[in-house]
Amino acid sequence: MTFENVVVDSPEPAPGAVLLAGIPGSGKSTVAAALAARFARAAHIEVDHLQELIVSGGHWPSPDGDAEADRQILLRARHACLLADSFVAAGFLPVLDDVVVRRSHLDFYRARARAPLHVVILAPGPDRAWERNNARHKRLTTNWGWLDEAMREELSGEGVWIDNAEQTVEQTVDAVLAATGLDATVPGTA
Repeated sequence: MTFENVVVDSPEPAPGAVLLAGIPGSGKSTVAAALAARFARAAHIEVDHLQELIVSGGHWPSPDGDAEADRQILLRARHACLLADSFVAAGFLPVLDDVVVRRSHLDFYRARARAPLHVVILAPGPDRAWERNNARHKRLTTNWGWLDEAMREELSGEGVWIDNAEQTVEQTVDAVLAATGLDATVPGTA
């Protein structure tokens, strides 16, 4: 088989991209994967995985502040947008998940995403997020709950907010679909 006449992009691009934001433990990755699974063609872009691509010189965010970590937060956001745009062009709805709590970080995403960006902020509250963090496999040793207050101050009025503290994953996915108006087609039913 040759790839000479294979067209990668679709004549019908995806209707946009979804950015699931929230503090660590808010359910972003779990909800993003479940949301993507509702569509016939979708991709889950877990932005933390883009950070993990850095083999040497990587700086993860820390509560102490680190200028290089801040630069890398934007670097991975830029790469997430590039991937998202590529998936959109190929007809796959990209669902990105990232810790976005600052308006400048959200503005960075909006400036770089070429496709319409549906911003959904998962806000279960800091206590519920910490509880979830302690029950998952990728546990964090730092309680980032203090970011909840910063997120609520900086992103108030931005995107769609969903309090998923008492929701199941499926209920949260239903809420995301209702809030964004995206039409999900379960694989195998279209």
